[in-house]
Amino acid sequence: MSKTTIAAVVHDRGAPFSLEEVQLDDPRPNEVVVRMVATGLCHTDLSVRSGVIPFPVPAVLGHEGAGIVEEVGSAVTRVKPGDHVLASFTSCGTCDHCIAGHTAYCHDFLPMNLIGGQRTDGSFTISQGGTPLNAHFFGQSSLARHALMDERSLVKVSPDAPLKMLAPLGCGIQTGTGAVLNVLKPEPGSTVVVFGAGGVGLSAVMGAALSAVSRIVVVDLVASRLQLARELGATDTIDASSTDVLEALQELSGGKGVPYTIECTGILDVVKQAVMALGPMGTCALIGAPPAFAPCEFPVTFMLDGRTITGITEGDSTTETFIPALVKLYEMGKLPLEKLIRHYPFEQIEQAAADAHAGLTIKPVLVYD
Repeated sequence: MSKTTIAAVVHDRGAPFSLEEVQLDDPRPNEVVVRMVATGLCHTDLSVRSGVIPFPVPAVLGHEGAGIVEEVGSAVTRVKPGDHVLASFTSCGTCDHCIAGHTAYCHDFLPMNLIGGQRTDGSFTISQGGTPLNAHFFGQSSLARHALMDERSLVKVSPDAPLKMLAPLGCGIQTGTGAVLNVLKPEPGSTVVVFGAGGVGLSAVMGAALSAVSRIVVVDLVASRLQLARELGATDTIDASSTDVLEALQELSGGKGVPYTIECTGILDVVKQAVMALGPMGTCALIGAPPAFAPCEFPVTFMLDGRTITGITEGDSTTETFIPALVKLYEMGKLPLEKLIRHYPFEQIEQAAADAHAGLTIKPVLVYD
């Protein structure tokens, strides 16, 4: 029998989140019903609501869930009822990228996670009064008191794990830290420049601080965020509101350019800066989400000195191993998530969204009764 629960529904582009009664479909053999404890509110959720990301509406979003398993489908083996879990993206598990351990680059990543709104067979996981709602967002749609999730979205954690603190690991935190630790893997003594000190950018700072780099530079417009970046390990900060960023980076690098940049804003002018700041054989990692199909111009000849631009999704994380590693780092005091997170009751989701948009909160996390 389908379960009735309360979800945050977005009925149209730019519309507010509306807490409403919805019905979850019965779990398929590979699906799990989770009672939510907390869900991070991510910039991606807000970008769907604003129409920047073309996910269909009306919709139930949410993709940084944490909760307790209530029911499992007949073929589920990862978890059982009563298990505490964190939720992340889903994947097919059978394509060549999934088999090679790069599930964030699954050939079906976009329809299964970001733009589909349905299961791959076209069926819906959530309805309202018999009318389907677009959901299955990152295999979870966890902005609800209960969520029907893909088994492949779930990572089991200890019953003692603080779910309200760990919920954002499923997307933003693993994206930023993974960009450094899984993809760039900067050499000891090198320099990493992070553009944008939001949740993902500050997670990249924490990831860089766990490596052996000698210099971590953060570029942003907001003084309070630059100060927080220093608390998290940045050695240098650049206030882009009053400084020519490329000139500052040239001076910092002795005119050589920097070896690694991480672009977290999705703003095209900043993307260009992150590319043009590179030295020969440098690498720019693109994490931010610009408008779909937006072009960015830079001199092709600039790339001929071995410079590389690489796009990164979800930190190229293998969630079953990387997320538990992040949990351990948090438990050891090496991943200070408490400096980023502010908790809000689920009923205050609009306030959480407004505070995130205004820059008053780095990482809002919604908590359920």
